[in-house]
Amino acid sequence: MIGAHEDFGAYTPRHFLWRVEGRVGHITLNRPERKNPLTFESYAELRDLFRALVGAAGVRAVVIGGAGGNFCSGGDVHEIIAPLTRMSMPELLAFTRMTGDLVKAMRLCPQPVIAAIDGVCAGAGAMLALASDLRIATPAARTAFLFTRVGLAGCDMGACTLLPRLVGQGRAADLLYTGRALGAEEGERWGFYHSIVAPDQLLAKAAEFATGLAAGPTFAHAMTKTMLHQEWNMSVEQAIEAEAQAQAICMQTEDFRRAYEAFAARRTPIFEGN
Repeated sequence: MIGAHEDFGAYTPRHFLWRVEGRVGHITLNRPERKNPLTFESYAELRDLFRALVGAAGVRAVVIGGAGGNFCSGGDVHEIIAPLTRMSMPELLAFTRMTGDLVKAMRLCPQPVIAAIDGVCAGAGAMLALASDLRIATPAARTAFLFTRVGLAGCDMGACTLLPRLVGQGRAADLLYTGRALGAEEGERWGFYHSIVAPDQLLAKAAEFATGLAAGPTFAHAMTKTMLHQEWNMSVEQAIEAEAQAQAICMQTEDFRRAYEAFAARRTPIFEGN
């Protein structure tokens, strides 16, 4: 398990690829011959990485993508689905809670997470994309919450709470009941995809976007991410007060002072994350 003070540049996971370039961490799901499915082990290792990123001051944004022209085909049919049919109820609940913990870890890590989506993005892969803060896709991207196709409910890993907030209740019901694929053009129109780019530009565009965020006020970005999630459960009055407190905290940071001094000197501010 990765520790909170691990050298993230030297960290080598067993079940996916990880590298740090500048201040951006890059996750690559790397089983291209199977369209990058998840296993029990990769679920847990991804969860542990995102949990540890809470203490990773040198990583300011994260890009997650897949190898071989696909993002992620979901849980591996042979390595996950088949064993699940033989498990007891306590074992099943431990598994579903663990997959949900991955989504929670992605939402709680302070870094903005950008999903770079090409080709198949299905099941748990669709949830990885949904749990990300932004999604950049190619024209070939097809995202499907296909849980009903395997006899399960659409309410998996937080889908029934996250998806309606992104695309609306009716559109979420469409995707979760039918399990159909959401294509690139429709997904961009719905606001699921942030933008559509050519396949050979996908990773570069995602990295460029992440690098821009990483150069920004890190503490303030983390606060924005926190409030985007916390305010779902607040009234408008509560949210306004919470934002007043959050912004007052940000006004105590050195980055806020740096931004003012740079503005006064007519130069671009250099943020350091404190």
